[in-house]
Amino acid sequence: MQRCLLRAIGWSSAAVLGVLGVAVFLLVLTPVKDAVLPTRSKYGLVFDAGSTHTALYIYRWPADKENGTGIVSQVEACTVSGPGISSYADNPAEAGASLKPCLDKAMKIVPAEQQRETPTYLGATAGMRLLREQNSTKAEQVFAEVAKAIGEYPVDFRGARILTGNEEGSFGWITVNYLLETLIKFSFAERWEHPQDTEVLGALDLGGASTQITFQPGVTIEDKNTSVFFRLYGTDYPLYTHSYLCYGQTQALKLLLASLHQGSPTSQQISHPCYPKGYQENVTMADLYNSPCVHVPSTASPAQVLTVTGTGEPAACSTAIQKLFNSSCGANRTCGFNGVYQPPVRGQFFAFSGLYHNLHFLNLTGGQPLSLVNATIEQFCNSSWEKVQKEFPTMNRTQLRDACAATSYTLTLLLQGYKFNHTTWLNIHFVRQVANIDVGWTLGYMLNLTNMIPSETPLRVIGLQRTNWIAATVSLAIMLILIFCLLTAICCQKNSFGYESL
Repeated sequence: MQRCLLRAIGWSSAAVLGVLGVAVFLLVLTPVKDAVLPTRSKYGLVFDAGSTHTALYIYRWPADKENGTGIVSQVEACTVSGPGISSYADNPAEAGASLKPCLDKAMKIVPAEQQRETPTYLGATAGMRLLREQNSTKAEQVFAEVAKAIGEYPVDFRGARILTGNEEGSFGWITVNYLLETLIKFSFAERWEHPQDTEVLGALDLGGASTQITFQPGVTIEDKNTSVFFRLYGTDYPLYTHSYLCYGQTQALKLLLASLHQGSPTSQQISHPCYPKGYQENVTMADLYNSPCVHVPSTASPAQVLTVTGTGEPAACSTAIQKLFNSSCGANRTCGFNGVYQPPVRGQFFAFSGLYHNLHFLNLTGGQPLSLVNATIEQFCNSSWEKVQKEFPTMNRTQLRDACAATSYTLTLLLQGYKFNHTTWLNIHFVRQVANIDVGWTLGYMLNLTNMIPSETPLRVIGLQRTNWIAATVSLAIMLILIFCLLTAICCQKNSFGYESL
């Protein structure tokens, strides 16, 4: 009898110790809610090959949360030295070489053991679109050299390509709404939910060679060429989007200078109302008409030198810029400009890239009313060249020369081009970053190509909390103790019968 009890107690003790050991093991493995544990991350690289410059964006996200939202972080943004890759049309090898310093920087950030699985993309925009129109062979040579340079690095290079204008606008829209969590968010109930009563945001982008507008209009889109459709997280998004080639800032200012030249009473002199009074420079006819966006006069002589003189006249500057836009629409049709269909703007918009930088220069990105924006731009455009140089001594000479023209162009594009007014102006939010991530098309492009935004809502991942693990472990221990107590009683009872029979 004593031996049986000792044996049963031993079994029970071993069982309890075993269960407690399992409990301790599980508690060690189970993360405390507030603790930050190191998790393996994934990385992605995207080159934004714009018309005026190229930048490399390095993104990182938790490896186990690809279908989450608000989880992608921007680790680094590296600006490539020199102009955009389209500028290397006559020396394509230099286009590839220009990318290497930023790639070297990326290789120091991405862990060596993960580099070969890091998706890497290069997307080119309007600058390469224009080069392809001018000379498709040269465009292909530039891409070949760019791909060759990236291919020398141990990354998962998935190609270089030219984005269409609609893609550029759409990916910018995805970036904005992904970062602002208007598509989906993780609720307090710990599940993915489509935000209730939350309108998606429109996106406004201004590059060097093109400008894009993308928004959800709330009406049937009449022109299928301006319509895109996304199904994201189980919700349908019919969007209006359009890209205006040649109406990016660099090309638009070229159009403006050419227009002023063609309207000048003397062929060798150009009075520029958007340049500060007192500014003067010489340009050749070849430099003025070196873009496919600008119509070359039949009488143009490439070597002829033109003298450009700034006059600093805000009203004349605004009038000259307005002439670049054909605002007339056909009968029974709403449009943006140049006859392109556009439904009336609706909802809140985020404006980024050149739109942000131009107004930020004059501290006009804080939601100021349109009347104040107009007055500030007019005051700046009245300033002399000597005065603006003293006020902005560290600013690049060309940027300072173009500042009045650029801010005036931004205003005209939004009001006369995209048809915002004094009321809807307040719905435009000018931003460079959201949650420390640069706003542009690159993040949306990567999210789309890595399938990190599913068409359906991600399933909720169900797991036991720390308290649930403890409760389950204790319950298991108590159950095992009861079982062994029962076995002990049965064993002792059998032995008792045995002694009695003897």
